[in-house]
Amino acid sequence: MPYTDPPILSVYPSRALVDEAFKVLVENLPPGCPVTVHSLHLSEDDNYWEAYGHYISDHRGSVSVSEDVSFGGTYTGKEPMGLLWSLRPVPGSRQGLRLRKMNVCTPMLVNISVHCGHLVEAFRDQTPLASVLTERWYMAPGVKRIDIRERGMRGTLFIPPGPGPFPGLLDLWGGGGGLLEHRAALLASHGFVSLALEYLTSGEIPTARLDYNYFEKAFNIIQDHPLVTPDRVGIFGLSLGSFVTFNLAAKSTIINPRCCVCISGFHCHPYRSMGEMIQTNLNKLHVDENNYQIWRDMSLPIPSDISKKVDMGKIKCPLLLVCGHDDQSYPAVELAEDIAQMVHAAGKDHLLTKVFYHGTGHMIEPPYSPHFRATTFMAKTKPKVILLWGGQTKPHSDAQEDSWKKILAFLQHHLYSTPNPRAKM
Repeated sequence: MPYTDPPILSVYPSRALVDEAFKVLVENLPPGCPVTVHSLHLSEDDNYWEAYGHYISDHRGSVSVSEDVSFGGTYTGKEPMGLLWSLRPVPGSRQGLRLRKMNVCTPMLVNISVHCGHLVEAFRDQTPLASVLTERWYMAPGVKRIDIRERGMRGTLFIPPGPGPFPGLLDLWGGGGGLLEHRAALLASHGFVSLALEYLTSGEIPTARLDYNYFEKAFNIIQDHPLVTPDRVGIFGLSLGSFVTFNLAAKSTIINPRCCVCISGFHCHPYRSMGEMIQTNLNKLHVDENNYQIWRDMSLPIPSDISKKVDMGKIKCPLLLVCGHDDQSYPAVELAEDIAQMVHAAGKDHLLTKVFYHGTGHMIEPPYSPHFRATTFMAKTKPKVILLWGGQTKPHSDAQEDSWKKILAFLQHHLYSTPNPRAKM
């Protein structure tokens, strides 16, 4: 189809935090013109990720990704942020990839382009009608990043811009290990001094004999910081990080978190290590049609013996639980219900808030993060294991967007006495 004038592609804002929505507009197209709007990202481990939607221009020759329907592609329907949350490895990529930003001091670069017709492959071999390079940041301008190597700690502290004082958060990731900074950087961009803590090296097999004194020291590093309000420090945990959070909230006599957020958490500890759990429950380990491992049944039935669980009736602070009905790593909903029963029996219902999402898996991350149904886990093992996390892309992505709003509102309510100033790009 001939173009009298070159099409114009605009993305606003082209530079934004990762949890901010953008608007993508294509103009100067012929009316009724089929086009593909495509996004492409080269990850830090040199893998390409893409998403795309099929559109037809209106009578003015325009396509608005925020307002128009995609008729096909990696997403369908009216999905303003589908170009981000439906990102997936390009065809031919190796199995089990996971997209994570490791260097938060640089942006995630996403190239948005528009192509003639409804394409499904070979985008990099095509010359686009127009393209725009966008920047997605985890760390807002003015956020300070500080390596922490004191009192035996391994972590990174992020401090929001401004004079403070600020509330604080200890940020704990799961059993995959390593130092993951992206969520802590984003939380600092929302006004919380956040410490991303490494407590397992990458590939290390977790045990139930974690050194809780290590986490208490980390909590106190935040609490003792001159820009932190000492009585307004919380804990944010995911998966194994939630198990640590439950133990600290229910058992610690050293620290007193103001509130806790736990995603896809578990509170049972009947085994000395993850390896023992797997060996003991090999008959409960299943695989799907792709030979991806499903671990959820290994945690069932939930023990009734209180000595094999964290006594959640002893929590002393508000707790937000977020989990998905399609979690294939842990029976997260059943575990959350067991926690609720323990809290109820202790007369502490007022401390617990539960948020469940259908069609949602284990890895619930900040908004617009791509959905990973299965990824390589414990990469030092041979052969490598591809673990099924669960979730369906559209409902999982909706859950990430909704839960993040609820998490920020929960933290705002319990850690800030007045509305916090939000950092801007």
